[in-house]
Amino acid sequence: MSAGGSPPPASAVISVDGVSKWFGSIVAVSEVSFDIHPGITGLLGPNGAGKTTLQRMKTGLAKVSQGEIRVFDEDPRDNPDLYARIGIMVEHEASYDFLSGRAFVELAARLRQVDNASKAAQNAIEQVNLLDAADRPVRGYSRGMRQRIRLAATLVHEPELLILDEPLNGADPRQRVEFQELLLRLAEEGRTILISSHILEEVEVLASRVLLVVNGKLAAEGDFHAIRRALDDRPYHVRIACDRPRALAATLIGLDAVDSVQLDGDNDTLIVLSSNVGALQAALPRSAAEISVRLTGVQPLDDSLESVFGYLVER
Repeated sequence: MSAGGSPPPASAVISVDGVSKWFGSIVAVSEVSFDIHPGITGLLGPNGAGKTTLQRMKTGLAKVSQGEIRVFDEDPRDNPDLYARIGIMVEHEASYDFLSGRAFVELAARLRQVDNASKAAQNAIEQVNLLDAADRPVRGYSRGMRQRIRLAATLVHEPELLILDEPLNGADPRQRVEFQELLLRLAEEGRTILISSHILEEVEVLASRVLLVVNGKLAAEGDFHAIRRALDDRPYHVRIACDRPRALAATLIGLDAVDSVQLDGDNDTLIVLSSNVGALQAALPRSAAEISVRLTGVQPLDDSLESVFGYLVER
């Protein structure tokens, strides 16, 4: 038991401890450490940041140059028994266009030595809502459908850990909603899901935690709102719409909570920079009322994963 009588925290499903990877003189990953627990975690970063290299090391496809990676407290390198507990969906992977979707998923089940491959494939295809197209050749699938049938093949052996690289590529809005619902349901069942993606708004919706990798280093980790709040050297941008923006701008510029004010391009909104948004929120309605300005909209522009990511890349 830990202090206070509460149970000790569960062991991490993935533990990355001081890991570096270099290719000759090129350092792809530098002294990265983090733990991943059940639920959905987003792995984010620009192209060339080291995300794919990290994914390959976590799945045992590449050796670490320095440090240690443990998956279910085992070394993932050359560990076939461990692979049976992991489902991997990489970004660029052939889907055997000459096969039907059903045959493709059944092949994955047989390669995974799943009992009753036909039934397992049926269940996996049903999970991704593709039964109506299961017996059509994959060559006739849209890009989004190909992603879904590949996800079915990834799920066919019911893995405890899912590692998904750019899984939403090509999905239309309805497919993305269905995909989100499926992953959230799997997370509620206790699965561990690691998503590497450039579709920031989708990760923002899905992931309870994000890992941001920039230039081979872990730039930040945790809830993206908390990360943004930690960047207190950068002011928040807030868009304010009102009926008399110039009058409001003259009033706001004198507030301690306001760093600067500028008229937006259409001249009916203001962009306010503030290092103390709480104080701005409290003062704004009062200041507007004092000069009889009618507020029609207040929108924070920085409280998104994309803005956090942009700030960290700039740092």
